[in-house]
Amino acid sequence: MPDPVTPPPTPPVPLAALLADQGLGLRPIAGPDDAGSRSVHWVHTSEMADPYPYLLGGELLLTAGVQLTDAYADEYAARVVEAGAAALGFGVTPVYDTVPAALIEACDRHGLPLLEVPPRTRFTAVARAVWRLMAEARHRELSRVTGAQQGLATAAARPDPVPAVLRQLAVRLNGRAVLFAPDGAELYTTGRTPSPGARTALARLARVVRASPAPRSGPTSATDAADRAHLAAYALGGGQGLVLGVAAETREAGDHTITGVAVVLLSLLTAPHQSAAEAGRSAALVRLLLGAPPEEAAPLLGPGPWTVVHARGGDTPFAAGALAASLGSALVETDGDTVRVLTDREVTARTGWTLGVSDPADPVDLATADTRARRALGRAEATRTPLVRHHEAGFAGLFAPAEAAAHARAHLAPLTGPGGSPALVETLRTWLSLHGGWDRTAHALSVHRNTVRQRIARCATLLDADLDDADVRMELWFALRQL
Repeated sequence: MPDPVTPPPTPPVPLAALLADQGLGLRPIAGPDDAGSRSVHWVHTSEMADPYPYLLGGELLLTAGVQLTDAYADEYAARVVEAGAAALGFGVTPVYDTVPAALIEACDRHGLPLLEVPPRTRFTAVARAVWRLMAEARHRELSRVTGAQQGLATAAARPDPVPAVLRQLAVRLNGRAVLFAPDGAELYTTGRTPSPGARTALARLARVVRASPAPRSGPTSATDAADRAHLAAYALGGGQGLVLGVAAETREAGDHTITGVAVVLLSLLTAPHQSAAEAGRSAALVRLLLGAPPEEAAPLLGPGPWTVVHARGGDTPFAAGALAASLGSALVETDGDTVRVLTDREVTARTGWTLGVSDPADPVDLATADTRARRALGRAEATRTPLVRHHEAGFAGLFAPAEAAAHARAHLAPLTGPGGSPALVETLRTWLSLHGGWDRTAHALSVHRNTVRQRIARCATLLDADLDDADVRMELWFALRQL
């Protein structure tokens, strides 16, 4: 078999859905009787004599049999099955007027679903139908997940939130939800009662999860099956030893995401009370939300010094929270694909993440620290470095900040004035920080390299300066650092 390949994020399409599309006119002519239940993850067209090296598994393979012969039909079907393809579609004409009998017999022998593609149906129409069905399934999944998230959030706001969240989860999964205590006892249980065997297996699965060390990527979880029931168990955060167990007769797309939302809510609802420091930080956030100036809320945040971290990476729904926990902070938020964390601990590299770290700052200087962390992240991505720190050092520390800032504003006025733009300033800063590298600057700014060249040329014109001169570059770099 080929190396396992992660399927695409869209849900697979049952082969039966394609057979039901009368516009395609696909007709099953060989293979097992339950072929319609097979899942199609993608469509691939190939006229190779041996398509095995080019298949990932789960494809509907389409071919007109350009290189197919009766003598090779059996080996061809065997190779397609070995590659893990879901089904084979054979287009009649222009090579064959009918599907070769040798291929039909070979597909029956190897259990490979064989579909006849009529002359009027183009292969691209089959592929388009698959993508359309996938998009529809994805839309249904997202709608279901969104509705479940809203229902769980509403349940979490009720007077008795933990049982309410469990009831809502059981309804959304059409199954059973159980909250296990550290000793294995069922604290709360609701929903459809599973068989005794499934109930015993779920309790055993909860013990396995509780005994497993939590990985860096997030909470420990495990799945199993017993008595035709799908089982899953998740360790809740907060170090309380609580485990969420779920059991359902069917498992649908989106179930893991829905259960993940419940895990987060239950972890928050069952977490211990805030410490004095955490309560003070929450009070600082409330003050800011109510319109207090940062100088008034800063003392409640704590003396610090505080470090701002900008990060990109992570591949789980709870990666941001896991990153913040590993940095010893609950002060985290996600802005698009960037995670921002505020911490008072030393920051080191984290597997799977690219980090930009500010220099330590007092609470009143966090806005400046945030900007520096963002710039450090851009440099880390451009240089493919796991962690880049911002440091104020060297000659910049020899000048009074106000005097340096005034000089910077005057020197860079052509770029910040009516003829310039913020994009020119940011491009020049990034380009200088990367030693004039066009490709790395383009990657850091997510623009084309020609755009970088045009902007730098515009900067040179506005500044009336030779940007190839090292002295000019140095002076501009010092000025840009003061903005």
